[in-house]
Amino acid sequence: MKLTWLGHGSWRLEIEDQVLLIDPWIEGNPMMVGHDPAQAVAGAQAILVTHGHFDHTNGVATLSAEKDLPVTAMVELEGHLAGLGAISGNGINFGGTVRFGDVSATLVPASHSSSIGEKGFYAGEPGGFMIRGEGRTIYFSGDTGITAEMSWMGQYFAPEIGILSAGGHYTMDMAQAAWAAKTYFDFKTVIPQHYRTFDALEQSATRLIEGLPGVQVIEPEVMIPFTL
Repeated sequence: MKLTWLGHGSWRLEIEDQVLLIDPWIEGNPMMVGHDPAQAVAGAQAILVTHGHFDHTNGVATLSAEKDLPVTAMVELEGHLAGLGAISGNGINFGGTVRFGDVSATLVPASHSSSIGEKGFYAGEPGGFMIRGEGRTIYFSGDTGITAEMSWMGQYFAPEIGILSAGGHYTMDMAQAAWAAKTYFDFKTVIPQHYRTFDALEQSATRLIEGLPGVQVIEPEVMIPFTL
């Protein structure tokens, strides 16, 4: 599988025969300045969205409509995005699983908040995704603090790869993410996200690396693909 960080909490995932965009905040994302947005979305087949905040949904409806990309998200959020012009895909809830060819994505809980638009419309509960393909499982945490829900998720899904929001202030920080990773999961690889974007967020993954001896921690660079 090939992963490309689009900055902040946004990703391009190439897995099996699928190209999936996860929380593709491209329009207005300061980490995408100077990069080619067309390259980021080339060949994409679907969009997955974890929750409604602007740094995960800005431009998603337009991108979906222009590229004919169906959106999968919490049912209230999927409906709202469809109302903005997005291609309706799958409005699901926790435990719901959607298939994309040989890939599956299951919506799992996150401890955060979720609203959308200037008036802060209710966007359903925030979540993350367990994505299975190529014989492995990836946990995309979405925006979350440490939650006891991680206990059953780690046991049931047994993800080998964790992409964890770890910038602090709005989510877990690096130390908390390291603690959650070793307490609730048995990751072989951990990749931080939702950091470096703003001054309020952590700028380095040092504490995550120090907190996870024996685990491969990859510090991604924007628009530089890597293979797992």
